[in-house]
Amino acid sequence: MTQIEVEIYRQLCELEAAVAGMSGDGAKPDFVGMFNRLDDLGSRLPSSAAPDLRHYMKQKSYKKARHFLEGKEGENVKNRND
Repeated sequence: MTQIEVEIYRQLCELEAAVAGMSGDGAKPDFVGMFNRLDDLGSRLPSSAAPDLRHYMKQKSYKKARHFLEGKEGENVKNRND
């Protein structure tokens, strides 16, 4: 992975952990900040980056982007057929 892809992956994992850790009574994570950071990172992907990853980030398909970065592109194809 390139450095920007590593940063995207870390932010995607942080977002997923924040969602999973939410409870009704606790403080809410800064989702706006997380989404802004992901937008910024996605915009910094070079034109030479994988077209699928650039597409997922542009469309805010963050789960698909994470699967792509994990080498689980098959999950994205499987989910298209669901």
